[in-house]
Amino acid sequence: MTKAKRKDIVSDKLYSRVVGGKALFPHAVSVEGKRMIFLSGQLAWDKEGNLIGKGDMRAQFRQVCENLKEALIASGAGLEDIVKTNTFVTDMGEFFKCVDIRHEYFGPGWPTSTTVEVSKLAVPDATVEIEAIAMVD
Repeated sequence: MTKAKRKDIVSDKLYSRVVGGKALFPHAVSVEGKRMIFLSGQLAWDKEGNLIGKGDMRAQFRQVCENLKEALIASGAGLEDIVKTNTFVTDMGEFFKCVDIRHEYFGPGWPTSTTVEVSKLAVPDATVEIEAIAMVD
């Protein structure tokens, strides 16, 4: 697959965290491509349906990212093609401890993202779920 043309958009009229003279996250992403891939919310299940990392958001976050990667590969795409993520977590404080894992899988060129703390997810003991949209030529 050919990578879709992507342009990060940062408005000087909006707040932006800056690191090393560059905005940490874009406010929007403009993408030119021919095919959109909508990834269902992924939980930290292994191939056999076992929840990985019970009580450990870092372990779950890593497994969720691996699951996203595998779903994208099956779709003829990769993590670098993700343009938007919605992340649902049961503890925002624990999520902030996963930022390095997020950077490992999604950065640089991070997708636009929204993270929301929820009281619980659909599966008992699940602490993080990520859904995504990818675009490829």
